[in-house]
This record gives sequence, structure tokens and C-alpha cells, in this order.
Amino acid sequence: MTTNIATLAVKALIANGIDQLYCLPGVQNDHFFNALFDHTDMITPIQTRHEQGAAYMATGAALATGESQVFCVVPGPGFLNTTAALSTAYAVNAPVMAFVGQIPTGAQGKGHGLLHEIPDQFGILERLTKSAHRVTGATDAASTIATAFRDLASGRPQPVGLEIAVNLWTQTIEGAVPDLVPETVAAPQPDSTAIDDAASLIAAARAPMIVVGGGAQDDAEAVQALAKRIGAPVVAFRTGHGVMPSDDPLSIGMPMAHSLWPDVDLVIGLGTRLQSQVMSWGRDDAMKIIHIDIDESQIGRSAPVDVGIHGRLADALPLLISAIDDRADANPDWAMRIDDVKSRREAEYRQRLGPQLEWLGAIRDALPRDGIFVDELTQTGYVSRFAFPSYVPRSFISTGYQGTLGYGFATALGVAHARRDVPVVSISGDGGALFTITELATAVHHNIPLTTVIFNDHAFGNVRRLQMDNYDSRLIASDLSSPDFVSLAESFGAQGLLATSPNQLRTAIETAMLHDGPSIIEVPVGELPSPWDFVLMPKSR
Repeated sequence: MTTNIATLAVKALIANGIDQLYCLPGVQNDHFFNALFDHTDMITPIQTRHEQGAAYMATGAALATGESQVFCVVPGPGFLNTTAALSTAYAVNAPVMAFVGQIPTGAQGKGHGLLHEIPDQFGILERLTKSAHRVTGATDAASTIATAFRDLASGRPQPVGLEIAVNLWTQTIEGAVPDLVPETVAAPQPDSTAIDDAASLIAAARAPMIVVGGGAQDDAEAVQALAKRIGAPVVAFRTGHGVMPSDDPLSIGMPMAHSLWPDVDLVIGLGTRLQSQVMSWGRDDAMKIIHIDIDESQIGRSAPVDVGIHGRLADALPLLISAIDDRADANPDWAMRIDDVKSRREAEYRQRLGPQLEWLGAIRDALPRDGIFVDELTQTGYVSRFAFPSYVPRSFISTGYQGTLGYGFATALGVAHARRDVPVVSISGDGGALFTITELATAVHHNIPLTTVIFNDHAFGNVRRLQMDNYDSRLIASDLSSPDFVSLAESFGAQGLLATSPNQLRTAIETAMLHDGPSIIEVPVGELPSPWDFVLMPKSR
């Protein structure tokens, strides 16, 4: 039996459960796409209008489903166009494979000036992924591709890179093809002594708090069980929303957590770096820290921990829960303190951030409980991170610490493409929207039912707000001339709507959800109240 590397790569994608390939074809990958042509009954190419669109869509699909996704682009400028998305995928724990072409093997590193040649492409790929792999020929093709998929499915979910040069696609592989679905690397088993030590700290705590990150998205039931068993509030900043339903009494936002922080005597970090809390707000000897994470390198990175448990939450949390007594009613004063802080902070939100809350309230009212919300770097988006209710895992998609302006629309396309079973609403500002608005053509071509709300203030609103607050309103390079987004949407063949009030926005979203295809809703806004006092909060201990 003989095959070639291009066909082998296609079969590897199919064998590993990849049924959609986000892509932009090009000359170095033509042989691969020619092989893909014969297998489009099992794997569908989703071509985008820009390479960053392909990478963002793969990231969104991975975040919304928790399943591995792949994007495929040409080398050089094609690959470089994906790197903002790839760094975002790295930041938010998205299992995405960057499947990248390359110039001929004999020309790499020679500086001949071949089409799409850049210095050390593989080195860049290595630095934006948890592992990168390069096929060198027929003898290592199967094992290299299988190893890349092993890494993609093992350990902490993060991007993996796979590079194949143009002159290798047609190389013949003789003999039987080995198994292209590798065994995943076994997860480390939690140390029993560490579990016992953590249980002892919990037993002694009077004011515990749980911090969840994106690493807890698949373990919501266990997190909720632990929180209720010990009476601990649960806080998420960006990527942990939905793990604890927002209408649960123990769910708190970041400003609420900050108000409670001086009293906290035990922090339990679950699938999070803890940077936004412990590192930013401070700690002292009266605060103990338990940190559980699949990535051992993250344990103790942001602050020294008293107990570190290396392992999956799915393995560690049941052991920890069984090792502790029910302490839900052990500290009634702490429960009262949590309720009081939630009430006071919610009143403060209403008083100081009324316009953003009304817009977000309209979105929340229109979305079903399991609908998905995709945030952006906007004045309204920042408020959403502590005031938009999320009720189920993977229903709040964020750029995480990378803060990738303009990621939202194309990422949300991937979300909506992968999760056609639920409505998806994305928000953008007029500044960020234009980074990838050309992917409206992709949305129309593939009939992706995404609803996008664009808050148009004709400015880079966050930049302008910081210039106003911190530099005596010395406004520079933050004003914009933005298009009529309703007409722009219609020119692409999408539905364009206008909303000038929260009630109109609610109605427009409901209309958009009934539309068979993508919709853009433009919302003209003026100056909005500053959210920064609720985002950049000082050390408190």
C-alpha cells in the first residue's frame, strides 16, 4: 500500500475527529488541498477572506465546544497573519492546531527570497504554541503528525503547531500506515498527601474564596459542589464565567471579590493563574492558598502557595470533596458578609454604570439561558466581565489576558459556526469591528447565524477614556470615521439593523435570531461612564 504525505495529513485530520478545516488555500499547500478534495464528504473546508479569520474562527470553535480545531494557511505572510489569533488561543487555553505550509526544505534559512519566505518561521511557531512539529520527509511524516495530535489532546489545552514544506506533500509513503490516532499522555494523579493538606486548610478556614479560570470550564459540577460544601464564593474574571451560574448566591464578580479580599483567609485557585487576584490585590501571612492545575508550571507562578496539586480538576476535586466535611453553614458571618457585599456592589453598578448595564441587560433578556455571549475590548465589554450574567459553561467567550482588540467578530463566527444549536451574540466597538468585518463575506457564504452588536461612538473608546481620565483629556489618535454599519452589512448580503435604545436592541436581537444568516445591529452611543474603577482595582493587603 502506498500513499503520499498530503493524503496522510488529510486522513490524520479525519481520524482525529476534525470535520471542519478553517483555511485559506495557497500555492505551498495546493497538493494538500488537492488531496482534501477527495475527502470533503468527511471534512469540510471553511474558507475565510483573511488568514486571521481562519485562526480566530478555529479559536472560537475550540472555546465554544472544548474540542480540538485546526486552521490551515500558507507560510510567511499567511502564517504571520494568524499570529495574533494564535497568541490569543494560547492565552485562553484553546486546543487549536496551526497547520502551516513552508517553502522547500532545501531553501529554508538560505535567504534566497522565495515566495512567502521569512526567517525562522518554525521558531516563531514554537514560541506561540505549547509544542511545534515539523515533518522532514516520508519516514517521519506519520509519527510527527501523530505526535502533534497527541500533544493537542493531552495536558493543558493550548495550541500546537505543525509545519509541512511544499516539496514534501507528494512524497510517497510505502507500506502500512501506522495508527494516526495516538494515545494521549496520561494525566498526573493528584498526590494524596497534598489532598489531605488541602482538606486541613479548608477545615481551618473561616472566609474561603474560590477563583476559577478557563481551566475549570469542563468541571463546573465539581466546582459548584465544592463551593456549596464549604460555603465559598466563586469568582471568575474573564475565561471562567459560567462555571458557577451567575444567579447562584455564591457567584460573585471581580469588584465583589475585591471588596471581600481583605477578609479572605483561604484562596482556592482552580484552573487559573491567580494573577488577577493574588498578584494584583496582594496577600499576607493570614492568607493561605491552594492551587490545583493541570499545568504544573503555573502552580505558584503568581504567588507562593501553601498547597499545590498537580492534576486534572476532574481527578482532584472529587478526592478533595470526599476528604472534607460539609461546612456550608459553618461560618454564617461569612455568608452574611458575601450577601452584603453583593448587594452594595450591585447598587454601585446601577448607579455608576447605568448605560452599559441597560445595553447588556437587553442582550441578556434576548438570549436564552444557554445562549453564548462573545465580549470585546469595548466600554460595554469591560463591564460585561463582571456584570453580564452567564449560566452555563462555555457561554461567555473572552480574549483573556491577551486583550486582542478586534478578535471578537471573527472569533464569534467560529463560535456560531460550531454551535449552531444555540444563539450567539457578539459585541464590538466600531474600532474593533473593522479589524475583521470583512469576514462578513465568510459569514454570508457559509450562512453562519451570528448576531453582532456594534456600539458606534466613532472612536477607540477605551483609548479615549484613558486619555480623558489620565491625561487631562489631551485626546490624540483616538477619533475615528466609521461607516454606516447597517448599509455595510446589507452590502455583504447580511441583515443590517439599527437600535437606538435598549428596548430597540432587545427587539433587534430577537429579530436577528429569527434570520437565516448573519446580522449586524448598529447601536450609536455617546460617551459612556468609565468602567475602570471596577476593572483596575488596587492592592488591599
